[in-house]
Amino acid sequence: MNESVISLQNVSKSFRQNRALDDVSLEVPSGTVFALLGENGAGKTTLIRILTGFLKADQGSATVLGQSCAKSGIEIRRRIGYVSDNPAMYEWMTAEEIGWFTSAFYDEGFSLRYHELVTGFDVPGGVKLKNMSKGQRAKVALALATAHNPELLILDEPTSGLDPMVRRQFLESMVDLAALGQTVLLSSHQISEVERVADWVAILVQGQLKVVQSLEDLKNNTSIVTATMDDSSATLPLPPGQVLTESQNARQMRWVVQGLPDEWRNVYAGNAGAKELKSQTATLEEIFVALCDPRANRPAVDSDSVAPIGSTMS
Repeated sequence: MNESVISLQNVSKSFRQNRALDDVSLEVPSGTVFALLGENGAGKTTLIRILTGFLKADQGSATVLGQSCAKSGIEIRRRIGYVSDNPAMYEWMTAEEIGWFTSAFYDEGFSLRYHELVTGFDVPGGVKLKNMSKGQRAKVALALATAHNPELLILDEPTSGLDPMVRRQFLESMVDLAALGQTVLLSSHQISEVERVADWVAILVQGQLKVVQSLEDLKNNTSIVTATMDDSSATLPLPPGQVLTESQNARQMRWVVQGLPDEWRNVYAGNAGAKELKSQTATLEEIFVALCDPRANRPAVDSDSVAPIGSTMS
């Protein structure tokens, strides 16, 4: 990994009886698009609020750009950009007016960069924000968040409810920023979008971190294994590796497996009940469902003893 822009060590946070984050540790390398995936309520927004200094963790430590999130929230917020799914802006202002207002908090180059961004995004001039579409407002929010060239851009479900063309512009902007050496933390449950732009992926499930790995390694190391049986009542051994889920449809068994060895078929040698053995690389969506679906059968997973994918056990 490159130098970490974000570092979390054993962070936990509870709201009354609800444990929103449970012993979360991760490092976000610089110059990457780092995706934080999880269903609604998984703990993504809580984690972001801790990173931006709006919440304090009950346990553990968190730093952003080398600054303590608990002690230096204001300084961190000056140095980063942030866009939520419903950004709060002064509705009575136009795009030009809110850019002028915001420029007072940043360097002299902010206004020029902001103007270039809203022009490139085709934001209409002279129109009050309250009269803009959600997509146009989102473009203004992205321009405000990036015109000061932040070292880190945090996006919390930024494309929720946007039309395909605006979402494409958002995704292209993320890739462009990473190419320039900036870091993007993208919180989302839109798996197809993440798969297009992310360098690294972390998956949160009910406050627990299940995956921290580069997207390329995660997909290359996760396989879908299928076996067709002569008889649907036959019993087959599990394939070698870390079996995330197991399912059966009539005479076909299907497993999602992490770390499947090349010689995995040897397990079934001489087993008269197994035939048509196949394996293929899993998609990010298949991996996400295998980890997040509460109905999935996980015969080889003990959530209390298995380390997150991509990490090592202590």
